[in-house]
Amino acid sequence: MTQTSEAPAVVEQPSKPNRRCVHRAWFVAAVTFVTIIGAAAFRSVPGLLIDPLHDEFDWSRGTIGAAVSVNLALYGLTAPFAAALMDRFGIRRVVAVALTVIALGSGLTVWMTAAWQLMLCWGLLVGLGSGSMALAFAATVTNRWFTERRGLVSGILTAASASGQLIFLPLLSWIIDRYDWRPAAVTVALAALAVVPFVWLLLHDHPADVGQKPYGATEFVPKPAPVTGAARRAVSVLFSAARTGPFWLLAGTFAICGASTNGLIQTHFVPASHDHGMPITAAASLLAVIGIFDVVGTIASGWFTDRFDARRLLAVYYALRGVSLLFLPLLLAPSVHPPMIFFIVFYGLDWVATVPPTLALCREQYGEDSAIVFGWVLASHQVGAALVAFLGGVARDTFGSYDVVWYASGALCAVAALMALVIRRRSGGLAATV
Repeated sequence: MTQTSEAPAVVEQPSKPNRRCVHRAWFVAAVTFVTIIGAAAFRSVPGLLIDPLHDEFDWSRGTIGAAVSVNLALYGLTAPFAAALMDRFGIRRVVAVALTVIALGSGLTVWMTAAWQLMLCWGLLVGLGSGSMALAFAATVTNRWFTERRGLVSGILTAASASGQLIFLPLLSWIIDRYDWRPAAVTVALAALAVVPFVWLLLHDHPADVGQKPYGATEFVPKPAPVTGAARRAVSVLFSAARTGPFWLLAGTFAICGASTNGLIQTHFVPASHDHGMPITAAASLLAVIGIFDVVGTIASGWFTDRFDARRLLAVYYALRGVSLLFLPLLLAPSVHPPMIFFIVFYGLDWVATVPPTLALCREQYGEDSAIVFGWVLASHQVGAALVAFLGGVARDTFGSYDVVWYASGALCAVAALMALVIRRRSGGLAATV
């Protein structure tokens, strides 16, 4: 009798706050948003460091680009294992450790004197830490705390990275221009450390920890037991998903997404603009403006994803991105002019608008394993970014210009648009095997 009388209270108790006050899930989403903003400082630096490191150490742009590529590749390859580790140890612990590793890697760069140390600090340590703070983190929070508005929430959390870029890019470029690149690296380390207390004190792992249902759920969801064998689970999910056609299409399109954003624009836009006589601070400010419109575009994309076919949204996004890249070589100039501003606004709206529909397709195809599958899809995103970060530097060293990289990336975006349309809708059960 005692158990029978208590059971309804456990299920019904969480529903009252949903009607009368803001659901706790939105506070968790807010903490996650702030956390990603704080960690976004490290993503603002690579493009700003290429010219200062080249001038001080006489390292080739290909060498510096190789370190950035290691960072970007590990950012993606760590993500699926981080998602599994969050299932094992909890979100809070994994994210707190990741932020500490980022701070360590960024802080140690101030004493480096050789290129291998750049590979170790910025490539390995910051890459591993940032991979644990990748979009798989946002996917895990969204899947645990929300059953409704997932597209909107994933769009908001994705936009957090752009917001961090908006905050840190002008500041870091000003520090580098006024002082040196070393104070900028220290600023990144301090920003990562500053977020750790917020994560530890405020980021709850699961709605059951506070006695609530996920937002939009009709029933109380007990907290699952910790999942052991995180690495084994991440690999087994990969092997299972790799037998399905949609996985390869999603991975392929997202690889092109990474190549045309993080690998291309974020890494090489500032030095490419500087090649045409534009001051570094002006070019960095343009990237910050991309961050402003990225927030708008990504949140809007999340809203669209809740209402329209995610495959068609992806096709439109990639097609428009490809067209814009084909025009970019004609727009680079010593000063900022209206056509360049139009490009920045247009590209900003499309920057990571691909994330909410890609995440939605992962959920549709792979259910409970979707966060880990998305982690592997994100790995392909970062591999694509890493390749272009490296090859872009090599192309600049070889041809004296980035033009060939802009045109090749525009063509790849057209291929991604076609691939998105080929993804089949899930008709029931597992995604169709290859």
